[in-house]
Amino acid sequence: MSRVLTLRPNAKINLTLRVGPRRPDGYHEVRSLMQSLALHDTVVVSERRGPFGLQCRTPGVPEDHTNLAWRAAVALWKAMGREGEPRDVHIRIDKAIPSQAGLGGGSGNAAAALVGLNVIWGAKQSRRDLAKLAATLGSDVPFFLQGGTAVATGRGEDLYPVDDVQRLGVLVIKPSFGVSTADAYRWLDEDRAAGLPDAPEGRDVELGWPSGGVPLVNDLTAPVARRHAGIREMIDACVEEGAMGAQMTGSGSAVFGLFSEAAATRAAKRLRRPDWLVLLTRTHSRREAVRHIGI
Repeated sequence: MSRVLTLRPNAKINLTLRVGPRRPDGYHEVRSLMQSLALHDTVVVSERRGPFGLQCRTPGVPEDHTNLAWRAAVALWKAMGREGEPRDVHIRIDKAIPSQAGLGGGSGNAAAALVGLNVIWGAKQSRRDLAKLAATLGSDVPFFLQGGTAVATGRGEDLYPVDDVQRLGVLVIKPSFGVSTADAYRWLDEDRAAGLPDAPEGRDVELGWPSGGVPLVNDLTAPVARRHAGIREMIDACVEEGAMGAQMTGSGSAVFGLFSEAAATRAAKRLRRPDWLVLLTRTHSRREAVRHIGI
C-alpha cells in the first residue's frame, strides 16, 4: 500500500528583527527572535510511481521548480546520491498561510517536504543533515524543523532555541498587497544610504520570561511603511484594540498584534476591513510545532 504523510508546518512571526550591513555574499546580517504560530499550511506527501509532482490550488503559488518544496525535493534527491529528477512522490500543499506576508509559509512547506520525503524515500537523513539541506534552500527554512521560540543570527540560519513564551493570542493582519523580501531589504539599504532612521523600539511586551519583557522591533518596518502607509495603520489599529504590542513580521506585508487569548478574540471581530485579511491564532510551543511537522 502506498504511504501518505500529512504534515502541518506552522507560520512564524519575528518578535524582533534587527538588520545589519549587507555581507559579501549579498545577504544581510540579522538577529531575530522568531516564534511559531498555531496557524499552519497542510502538506500531504504521497508515494506515487512516476515523475515527481506538486499541486497547490492557491492562485499565485507555483507548481514547478520555483516552489521551495520542489527545490527541497531536488536537494534531498541529490543528497541521497540519485541522478536525474526526483520521482515516485506527489506533494499537495493546502494553503492557510498568506503568501508574501513575512509569515514563512513557503519556507515551512519546504521544511515539511524535507521531513516527509525523508520518510517516503527512506533517505535516513538525520535532523542535522536535514537542517544543513534546509539552510541551502532559504534563511528561514531551518527554523521550521524545530519551531517554538528561537534566536536566529547570521543570515537567519544559525538558530539558538530559547524557552517557550507564555501562551498568547495573536492577530495577524494581511493587507491586500504583498511585499517581496528582496524589495524590503533594498528599500532598507536605500533609506539608510539617504540617512533615514530605522523604526524605534516598541514598548516591552511580557513573554513570561523571568528576565522581563522584550521590545517588539523590526528594522524593515520603517522602509516598508514609507512605501505602504497601510502597515502603520494596521499596527496602530492593533494597539488601539488593546494589543500588548504590535509589529510587522519579517519583510511584511503582514502585521501581528499580541494579546491575551480572550482579548484577541474580541479584537478580531472589531478589526474587520474589506481590504484586510484578519487571522486569529496563538503562539505555539516547540513541542507543538515539532509534532505538527512530524519530527
